[in-house]
Formats: sequence, structure tokens, C-alpha cells
Amino acid sequence: MNTPESVYNKPKNFLDLIIKNWENLDESQKLILVKIWRVLTYKWQLQILFNLPFLVWWLLDLSIIKVHEFDLKLLSYLNLPDWALTLVGFGQSSS
Repeated sequence: MNTPESVYNKPKNFLDLIIKNWENLDESQKLILVKIWRVLTYKWQLQILFNLPFLVWWLLDLSIIKVHEFDLKLLSYLNLPDWALTLVGFGQSSS
């Protein structure tokens, strides 16, 4: 059975293992790994950069009521069918 101490020690031991292995590497190996990491994270950085305006708008929509009202008004101007509005999360009751 896992005790709270054993559960909390696992991530720490794993992190210590990574740090110890990193310190045991030569400088040339560290340089190569850092370059590989930069290439991998470059696309992540671009993806975050491209999605940042949508994230900001989403946060504004959650926190400011006027932005949410503007979104609802914009959706009503688009005159979308009911099935499309339900996919977006704005269901309309049919009369």
C-alpha cells in the first residue's frame, strides 16, 4: 500500500534522477540536447503564439459580461441554423 510519503517521494526521486543524469553529461552532449529541445519547442511556441489571441478572447469572454453579450449578439446576426448553434453551445428553443 502506498503511503503519502512514498507517493510524494516518487516525483522528487525522478526529478533528482534527471538532474543527476544531466550533470553527468559532457558539455557537447548538453549542447546537442539543448539544440534538440529548442527545435522541438519552437513549434510549440509558434502554436501558442498563433492561439494566443483566441485564448485572450476566451478569457475576456469568461470574465467580462459585455464581451459575452457581444458574442451572443454577433451569433444572432449570423443567423446560423439551430444545429450549428447547438454545436457551438448556444441552443435555441424552437417555438
